[in-house]
Amino acid sequence: MAKNLRWEKLDNTANIFPVIAGESMTNTYRIMCVLKEDIDPELLQEAVNIITPKFPGFNQRLRIGVFWYYFEENGKPAPRVKEEHRYPCRFIHTTKNNSYMFRVTYFKNRINLEVFHALTDGMGGIGFIRELTYQYLRLAHPELRSKMGDNLSEETSLDREDSFKRNFKRSSGLNYKSGKAFLIKGEKLPYDAIGLIHGFMPIKELKAAAKSYGCSINDYLIATFVFSTYRSYAGKIERSKKPIRVAVPVNLRPFFESITTKNFFAIISAEFYPQKDDYTFGEIAETVRDSLKSQINKENLEKVFSYNLGFEQAFVARAVPLVFKNIGMKVVYRVNALANTSTITNTGTITVLPEYEPYIETFYSILTLSLGQYIKASIMSYKDTLCLTYSSLLKDTTIQKGVFQQIADDNVPVRIETNGVFYE
Repeated sequence: MAKNLRWEKLDNTANIFPVIAGESMTNTYRIMCVLKEDIDPELLQEAVNIITPKFPGFNQRLRIGVFWYYFEENGKPAPRVKEEHRYPCRFIHTTKNNSYMFRVTYFKNRINLEVFHALTDGMGGIGFIRELTYQYLRLAHPELRSKMGDNLSEETSLDREDSFKRNFKRSSGLNYKSGKAFLIKGEKLPYDAIGLIHGFMPIKELKAAAKSYGCSINDYLIATFVFSTYRSYAGKIERSKKPIRVAVPVNLRPFFESITTKNFFAIISAEFYPQKDDYTFGEIAETVRDSLKSQINKENLEKVFSYNLGFEQAFVARAVPLVFKNIGMKVVYRVNALANTSTITNTGTITVLPEYEPYIETFYSILTLSLGQYIKASIMSYKDTLCLTYSSLLKDTTIQKGVFQQIADDNVPVRIETNGVFYE
């Protein structure tokens, strides 16, 4: 008798990712955990084998229906763990990955989790890599296993609610006016290469620097990007008559009492439109701060995702064959993608149980690139250190240098690491 496989619909945000994903736009992000010891690949594979069936949100494969995509329980063995040998955030070929939409690789003492965004957002990815790391450490250190047991920790959610639909307000109106933004262009790196620059900095000093401008750390780091872009491309920006606009994903869970492991975020934008010849960093920081502050509140965020969900219900849910829906969604995506210069995402601070802290060095993340946005940034913190990671498809690093120079000028010590692609 055939087994009845669990299945579920994609959430509102997830619907677009299968439509636009491919080799050149993978929609795959990476979260990394750096241990204080080298990885044993056999134990890491065992950890993946144990953890994957426990996570309904990861133990899935993507299926194509007549009218929509959907997820179905994946009964195959967990994906194979491999040593990293390619650039990060490459397209996940599910046919070569036991139909799974995530991969786990390792390099020396680093565990890499790469996730196709249709499965979950960064918060869902954090829950998985944290439990994977716990499981690996319990296998590598039997004394931990005898002390901690082998169950998932209480802080880990397996909830698969579609929180967009639960909090949808049909009456919410939103007037979208975002036109095309200034796009950063230039000579690209070789095909499939992605350049990475990681900046590690102490949170205490960073917070003090941000406070001196009346900003949060998030406001401040976004402002450094806007300021550096403005200084690097002032003439081109003026001639284009387009603003620097940064897309900023906001985790909606704290605002709507959600613990879902599906996607649950909204995109707002920090916009800077030059109106004079010369701006100080302080002036741009104030503009960014005020722009974000006016948008990050429950009422506005509800309007943002309700607008998007209303569009989806009117479009995706129609009894129109999926092949025609895909054409329409690609057009809509292209318009929205070109409305932003870049994306900067902050997944916040990762915490781990005290018993595992002695074995873990840090966590950080990488955001993949997309249409028109050839440079992006991700922010992740662990303990007293924040890592700001710039990913780029462009050879020129003027913007990144300007960002870290501004931070250093504000008396924040920065330790820089790169993957060396820019110097090849």
